[in-house]
Amino acid sequence: MRLVLLGPPGAGKGTLANLLKEDLKIAHISTGDILREEMKNQTLLGVEVKGFVERGDLVPDEVVTKIIDQKFQNGGLVEKGFMLDGFPRTKAQSEDLDKILSRIQKPLDYALYFAVDLPVIIQRLTGRRVCRKCGALFHATNKPPKKNGICDGCGGELYQRPDDNEETIKARMDVYANSTTPIIDYYERQKKLLRINSNRDALEVKNELMNIFRKDRKIDSHQVERGN
Repeated sequence: MRLVLLGPPGAGKGTLANLLKEDLKIAHISTGDILREEMKNQTLLGVEVKGFVERGDLVPDEVVTKIIDQKFQNGGLVEKGFMLDGFPRTKAQSEDLDKILSRIQKPLDYALYFAVDLPVIIQRLTGRRVCRKCGALFHATNKPPKKNGICDGCGGELYQRPDDNEETIKARMDVYANSTTPIIDYYERQKKLLRINSNRDALEVKNELMNIFRKDRKIDSHQVERGN
């Protein structure tokens, strides 16, 4: 199974990716994680990325694509399938991805678009808490830590990101909608787009997707939903 995950912050892509990864046994490739890893390891690309980040600039399409291309050259990573999270972010990146996948003869199965209402996004993001030490995510209501303000895993301090406030979130959603429309149209024309109602519980969404994958004969019929 080869998937692209599309959707705004707060759509639940990360949570669903973890559920699908367990059931489908495929790699979860997060662009954000890759960029942080490259910067941490101070690779040539990592140094280049860090320069853009420190200046507050967006990392150019060609740099991000180059990093993704390197990941796909590791055949073992994607042999059994993958989920791309955070890439593509532009139509140009979508076209570049198709070229990469064509070269390795592993075309995309679906682009999953997680549609979610703004009030749900605001509730999810304003309640989000992040561990300063390990980066683990919690939620003030949906997934509170056992001890207030303390990470369950490493004991690090939990904090709220400065941009996780209602005014900033609304502005980010406007920008996201404008930038994503061409990507959605691109995959819709290829008949690979699946629109998913992501206002619901992640397990319910995952079970619906697994049923679609079975119906389309993308997975074996013996793969059953967890939680049913």
